[in-house]
Amino acid sequence: MNKAVNDGVRPGNNEVWSGSWVAERLGVELLGDPELTDLLGLALRRNPKRAHLLVSNVLGKHVPQSPSIVYGYGFTLGRRVRELLGREESRRAVVLGYAETATGLGHAVADGIAVAPYLHSTRRPVAGVATSGGFEESHSHATSHLLLPENPALLAGEGPLVLVDDEFSTGNTVLNTIRDLHERYPRDRYVVVALVDMRSAADAGRLDEFAAEIGARVDLVAAASGTVRLPEGVLERGQELVARYETGSESSAAPSGLVAQFPAPLKDKGIDADPSPEVARNPNPPGARGTARQAPTGPHPTHNRTTRVELRWPRNLPDGGRHGFTPQHRIRLERALPAMAARLADALPEDAHRVHILGFEELMYAPLRLARELEQVVDAGVTYSTTTRSPVLAVDDPGYAIRTRLTFPAHDTPADGPGDRYAYNIAGAGFDAVVAVIDDTADTPELHAPDGLLARLAEHTPHVILAVVPSYVPERPPMLPEPLRGPAFSSYAPEEVGWLLQDLSDVTLEAPTEEREEAIQSGGAHYAESLPVEYQPSEQYQQLFHTALDEAAGRLALAVGAVTELVLAERSPHPVLVSLARAGTPVGVLMRRWAQYRHGLELPHYAVSIVRGRGIDANALRYLAAHHDPADVVFVDGWTGKGAITRELTDAVREFEESDGITGFDPEIAVLADPGSCVQTYGTREDFLIPSACLNSTVSGLISRTVLRSDLVGPHDFHGAKFYRELAGVDVSVDFLDAVAARFPEVTDAVATLSKELLAADRTPTWEGWAAVERISEEYGIHDVNLVKPGVGETTRVLLRRVPWKILARAGAGADLDHVRLLAEQRGVPVEEVAELPYTCVGLIHPKYTRGATGADGKAVAV
Repeated sequence: MNKAVNDGVRPGNNEVWSGSWVAERLGVELLGDPELTDLLGLALRRNPKRAHLLVSNVLGKHVPQSPSIVYGYGFTLGRRVRELLGREESRRAVVLGYAETATGLGHAVADGIAVAPYLHSTRRPVAGVATSGGFEESHSHATSHLLLPENPALLAGEGPLVLVDDEFSTGNTVLNTIRDLHERYPRDRYVVVALVDMRSAADAGRLDEFAAEIGARVDLVAAASGTVRLPEGVLERGQELVARYETGSESSAAPSGLVAQFPAPLKDKGIDADPSPEVARNPNPPGARGTARQAPTGPHPTHNRTTRVELRWPRNLPDGGRHGFTPQHRIRLERALPAMAARLADALPEDAHRVHILGFEELMYAPLRLARELEQVVDAGVTYSTTTRSPVLAVDDPGYAIRTRLTFPAHDTPADGPGDRYAYNIAGAGFDAVVAVIDDTADTPELHAPDGLLARLAEHTPHVILAVVPSYVPERPPMLPEPLRGPAFSSYAPEEVGWLLQDLSDVTLEAPTEEREEAIQSGGAHYAESLPVEYQPSEQYQQLFHTALDEAAGRLALAVGAVTELVLAERSPHPVLVSLARAGTPVGVLMRRWAQYRHGLELPHYAVSIVRGRGIDANALRYLAAHHDPADVVFVDGWTGKGAITRELTDAVREFEESDGITGFDPEIAVLADPGSCVQTYGTREDFLIPSACLNSTVSGLISRTVLRSDLVGPHDFHGAKFYRELAGVDVSVDFLDAVAARFPEVTDAVATLSKELLAADRTPTWEGWAAVERISEEYGIHDVNLVKPGVGETTRVLLRRVPWKILARAGAGADLDHVRLLAEQRGVPVEEVAELPYTCVGLIHPKYTRGATGADGKAVAV
């Protein structure tokens, strides 16, 4: 049963409770654990939603307190979370604290867990850092919270999310946060952590209901619990009381020489007030200072009663969790703290008995850790608190939590404009020195102005010391360029496709086919590091292409229409087509043309690079995510063989989500033909001749296969490709598109029928093609599925780009293989007819290749 704990005195002693003034005048009651009056006082604020303010005595925000006690409370809560989650779940967890009040508390909780990274929300936008989410705090005077992790993958994992706030009152803020993040990054478990759980009976049940609604477990960990009983009309009476004191009809000023009464150290509460660090300390930390910005040394003169001390903050160490703080960062900080605290100690006057460390709004953790370290090395008493945005009424009464208030202008050029900021319970407190710890973003003329923070502090202490921590800003990657378009890059019209590639046309990349094959199979090079010499088709071969195009155009148009209709019906009504360069590009253009012809849609279409064994171009995905909803992206390819690219894309998208935290891309490929039964979005599963497979660049906009080589493609570059302008005379890229698109009107009805049949059919992939490839690889002694290329398209590529060993053709295959037989004859490759073959043909690359060798063992030499 809850017990009333606000009888005006602190349990067990004769000290006045710092909430009694409000309780007596407004009838506010705290019910719950006896230690609530140790943890909380009460104050009033001008707020249309809530008149009273629960003032924490152990948070280090409004009330000066021993830094060991402040840190110990958060650290102990973190230990409880670690016990709740267990070792393995703790390693997968991420801790999220709330700005501005709980940034330091959340960081201490993460330290208690020890193995979890930390992030806190922020009200400070940072140029160049993308927002990974946000939420509203309904009762706050400043509500918008941003999430700005340097690595968005911090929020994208599946491990528990630990949310830390100073108090859990209605639960609205936490539930809004979970709801927003769960939609983006769903997970199975959440843990809510607070110093005090002050929910009403009505609100207490909402957590379980919410957990059931989202299908996740939600636990709560708090240092103490209770409720606030508010009499009817308390909001109006509270506002009236605030107005009376603010207008001066009641005195609220601190008398000269007042020594504020602060809570004595809390004992016997199970708090680890001096948790032992779990890392070794380095007595001689690096002296490099600064991260992304340097603290100003000239433009802002130090106030004439202020001493500036150089902390020598470790280079590139975040100053807090605004962009994420990892366990490795914590280790670096632990090593550097003794030397930084020693520099602060050297700056203190020798006769200082009472020293106060004053943090700055969201910058709570760094000043707290410095204060706690200083507490260990000086004889003076050390307390800690921070400045704040929150306007709270100050009343000079021992039964009121906010005794004095310093007001000064904001000094960090806030995004929401200028305004007043506050430091509570500093004036008249009798501090011998106050150390103001701020970040360099806030080291501005406003800080040093006659009415600025430093001047206001100097009115109440003989020594003001300024320590500036460099504000960490993640390195901003260069802006990705706009897509390349024809006619500058490719022979396609500019609206047909945008190439997310870089132009390597001036780089010599071609190598003889036999030389490339030997390097690839010996492990000396990856196939994407060079290009084969472009095949120049003979007149006879070109005639075969045109004949095949005339015969297959109608069948191609039917398949293009069918797969496009499936995409529009099942994937998105406004898809963004993203072809896998280069074989997918002509198909993507045709799908775009069908959507325009049949539905009047102008679909965006891009071409991107994917490389077997290396994945998809992550920078291309970043570009797409920045310009489109990833959920609308549909990857397009010409056909499937054994499904290697399908698997490659699935793995690549998963890795991208983990690395970048950008979700929504669907790796399911839409293809014209799926003879391998690898996908469920296709126009046909027949293995027939797609004429665009007969040629290379001259049917693909004169663009080469894509290139990925470390000396040419940097971490912020698109993959590369060449534009073979010199082949314009034999280019048939647009002819191919026009020939197929010309058949659209005659297949319209057939497309409608076929697409309905496909939508109603079971299209679950069977992967029978992969099974066939594994069988063939073993039967022919190859023992490498990468050297078995099934299907007409893949077999053609073997003959054009690789060193073929032999061709397997299905017995009775007709004109679909005319061009294959011609290429095989030209290269002296045997064609072996096979009765039972799931594909029309299969190309076998020479195993264990050395130049001039033939045979499965790669040793016999042709003469």
